[in-house]
Amino acid sequence: MGRIERLQSSYQSLDESFEIGKEMYRGQQYSQIYFARLHLMRTLLYSLVPLWKPNSPVCTVLGLEEGKECVIVGTLFKHMKLKPCILDEYSKERSVVPLVKPHNFVNQDDYLDLEDESGRVKLGGNIIVPSVYVTGIVVAIYGKETGAGDFLVHEVLEAGLPPQIEFPIKSREDRYVVLVSGISVGSSRSNPLQFQLLVDHITGHLGDEKEQSIASQIVRVVIAGNSVEMPRGLLNGQNLASKDLSRMAEPVKELDILLNQIAAALPLDIMPGPCDPANFALPQQALHRCLFPGSSVYNTFRSCTNPHCFELDGIRFLGTSGQNVDDLDKYSEAKDKLDFMERTLRWRHLAPTAPNTLGCYPYTDRDPFFIESCPHVYFVGNQDKYDTRVIKGSEGQSVRLVCVPKFSETGVAVMLNLRDLECHALSFGTQFSP
Repeated sequence: MGRIERLQSSYQSLDESFEIGKEMYRGQQYSQIYFARLHLMRTLLYSLVPLWKPNSPVCTVLGLEEGKECVIVGTLFKHMKLKPCILDEYSKERSVVPLVKPHNFVNQDDYLDLEDESGRVKLGGNIIVPSVYVTGIVVAIYGKETGAGDFLVHEVLEAGLPPQIEFPIKSREDRYVVLVSGISVGSSRSNPLQFQLLVDHITGHLGDEKEQSIASQIVRVVIAGNSVEMPRGLLNGQNLASKDLSRMAEPVKELDILLNQIAAALPLDIMPGPCDPANFALPQQALHRCLFPGSSVYNTFRSCTNPHCFELDGIRFLGTSGQNVDDLDKYSEAKDKLDFMERTLRWRHLAPTAPNTLGCYPYTDRDPFFIESCPHVYFVGNQDKYDTRVIKGSEGQSVRLVCVPKFSETGVAVMLNLRDLECHALSFGTQFSP
């Protein structure tokens, strides 16, 4: 078999804002990230209010007057009856009723408050639906204060999709990016042969000439988290015996062998996920290169942050390993995961539930999850199934949303064509029929 000539692509990493780098933890509280978010988003929403409600005064919560219609901008806070409380963890040993953990904590009695630096007011009316929103979103609200002291909502203004850089002039040739997540090397669900088939397909060692010519058009592979699964029972807070240490290292060694084959053939980005040996809080920092002694020697190998932002041939990608959407799924409701993804873009915030229910670094003067520029492709890893759709913004923005499924459970990776952002599933099965 002849060696395939692979297409090249220009690449620029935009992960700088997710790198913690020189930030220092000095015991700061999480309130500061909320202040930074409110300040940033309020400036943006104030600029949109004159077009939305040209003649309405803008008030603070403290400056509200009964019956006077106005616009207020603030952070939503959602009161949830079912939301787990850390104190329950301590009381449950003594409680008779077992505490069942539901998958979703939304309840019909949930209600929303809006708060700014001056105070907090309860929101009334049926315009703003609590099950759609979560704590931490900044919105503008038009309405009036009632006699009961609530704020009756008439209309809500969200920030909407951010401005988008122009889509590059369409090239005539197909170029593909492969998105894959949840390889889970070392897990009982993972099938090593299945991932090896994917590696062989990507590197052009599988299939006929047509298949190989498609493989030669793959310009990058992005692995969106949960690449390994460590043996759980070993981590019990004690020093590990050397045989246990080598068992712990096995999945990472195996992953390195697989990545080595990809990196030898084409560029590769690997992001950490909730199960990987990385920091737990978002933004997760890049997996250390020393974990990959084989593949990291290639200049095609890149260990990236989660979230991960980059440009490929002038097309902007933004993606996470799934924590932001999975957390929204616990504290709000939607038809499908793509709806949650669309909401995060329209709220201009990648992880609105951080730091409330999603671990994140306590930033003091900025909020790295604010989405300044609209991506052309927005992907989220470790989902139950492959799903995709295109959404449009009011200023002509167009975004391809992609749910990347867990590979170890579905055997599915995603091929995305840079020419027109069309994408399709790549399925690898290893069941042999008798």
